[in-house]
Amino acid sequence: MSVRCSIFGTSNTEHSTLNVEGCHMSKDLFSGHSKQYAAFRPSYPTALYDFLIKHVPSNKTAWDCACGNGQVAKDLSGRFGIVYATDHSANQLSNALRKDNIIYSVSPAEKTAFTDRQFDLITVGQALHWFNIPEFFAEARRVSKPGGIVAVWGYSLLSVDAQIDPVLTHFYTEVIGPYWDKERKLVDDRYSTVQFPFEKIDVPPFEFSFNWTLDELSGYLSTWSAVQKYISQQKSDPVKPLTSQISPFWKTDRKKVSFPLFVLMGRV
Repeated sequence: MSVRCSIFGTSNTEHSTLNVEGCHMSKDLFSGHSKQYAAFRPSYPTALYDFLIKHVPSNKTAWDCACGNGQVAKDLSGRFGIVYATDHSANQLSNALRKDNIIYSVSPAEKTAFTDRQFDLITVGQALHWFNIPEFFAEARRVSKPGGIVAVWGYSLLSVDAQIDPVLTHFYTEVIGPYWDKERKLVDDRYSTVQFPFEKIDVPPFEFSFNWTLDELSGYLSTWSAVQKYISQQKSDPVKPLTSQISPFWKTDRKKVSFPLFVLMGRV
């Protein structure tokens, strides 16, 4: 199979194309609401990137795989000479954040056009569970420089407070629970069952929280793939009644919303 993959310029609208032969296509659950995804998906803590940069052999080249709207790529761009950011959704990339040293391209995670031994750092944020994981790790080993770092991370169900958390848990497990793809269990397990084939590096805990309005929380919940599947099948938005249920407990303009961040990191 031949897939036409567009590489979008970062300083203008020009783009070129390449062929990826025999590629495995991951699930695409986010193209249909890529603008919401770009607006409401949370960004990751600066301390995480500071930790990563301490372990890379150099800070010349990084690859952010399944980059979505470019949140990770943007943060890496201030620390690396050049960042290659790939996603198999052209719609996601059309809403990506632009920087002069980020090169975006449409590509599957498991088979890329990158050369051997190209990257100092390879990252995957909240996406590994959608991949053919053994194939991706094999590709990461191929394109990583000797001694390069592979870091994959994610976050599971958020927490607000003792009144709101049970409502969110019921929504997550009972209301939209049947609409999650089976891969979501890897997130719930915090990637603990993933066979990670690299020399592991211990990662400290990181603070990962935001002061959100109720509208921002609702916007984020609307980006969940299970919510979008619910809307598609049931022709109604489950976030609206949830927001009404939470509203009496949201007594201030903003509340602290915390995410449990988990990281697998190793040296090739």
